[in-house]
Amino acid sequence: MESSKKNSNNFWHNRRVCVTGGAGFLGSFVVEKLSERGVTEIFIPRKSDYNLVEIEAVRQMLEDAQPDIIIHLAAQVGGIGANRAHPAEFFYNNLMMGTTLFHESWKKGVEKLTIAGTVCAYPKFAPIPFKEEELWNGYPEETNAPYGLAKKMLLVQSQTYRQQYGFNSIFLLPVNLYGPRDNFDLETSHVIPALIRKCLEAKARGDDHIVAWGDGSPTREFLFVEDAAEGILLATEQYNQSLPVNLGSSYEISIKDLLETIARLTNFTGEIRWDTTKPNGQPRRKLDTSRAEKLFGFKSQTSFEEGLRQTIAWYLNHLDVV
Repeated sequence: MESSKKNSNNFWHNRRVCVTGGAGFLGSFVVEKLSERGVTEIFIPRKSDYNLVEIEAVRQMLEDAQPDIIIHLAAQVGGIGANRAHPAEFFYNNLMMGTTLFHESWKKGVEKLTIAGTVCAYPKFAPIPFKEEELWNGYPEETNAPYGLAKKMLLVQSQTYRQQYGFNSIFLLPVNLYGPRDNFDLETSHVIPALIRKCLEAKARGDDHIVAWGDGSPTREFLFVEDAAEGILLATEQYNQSLPVNLGSSYEISIKDLLETIARLTNFTGEIRWDTTKPNGQPRRKLDTSRAEKLFGFKSQTSFEEGLRQTIAWYLNHLDVV
């Protein structure tokens, strides 16, 4: 283990790294892990300074950062509600941000570009577990297709720029992430922080029930954010191809079981009512994670219940800032 750690530290030696989205949920853990690996020059572009949807802002960022390596995590993201309310924004902003950054990075001579895609790129009815080969065999689930397809174009860009220009970029497909520092805003959050907040607030008010979207039957796979950050850095260090690679935990759970687990861990004892007028989203999600393990030795380390406990504890400790 010590020698592999040493090798990974050698990879980053004297390299300047730009992390788009570095101030965000996943990005903050990536930045911490870069620091642990001895990286001293980490550039984190703030949205207020660089609107990466605009080409001039991308060029200015590259000029200011002078990066050897870029890890592109910035995205406009949200749960089903946010995707349904802003499909055009989710498509345009994510597409323009990614393709522009990609093209300008190649022009600038960046050594390597790591792209975080999304599990939303998979077809709605892809066979379980999702294998990377299935990515193009159908249309994504409708509620998040605009976002998923915008990110998927970066895979096409990775493959074509490698083929024509020899540009080194990699495309990773993280499954749904969760953990401390997540977004707990009920309008824009994903399912785990939304349910944690819902249970804790209902408990504080003394409510006898909570209402959840759909019927509870869909399944999801979740990856602890710190594990995801490690996977992204391992891939950046060791992987140099444009085949897409899943990052996941291989643990599948139904939304019903998820909510019952969160209710138990938050000590909410009321009834759970399902609002079946609301959409379920994709029926099942579970990734085949064998490619990541084979190509760069990534395997998630955090058990789901332990990850949930850490997430709940963080939220309770930061109620005043969430």
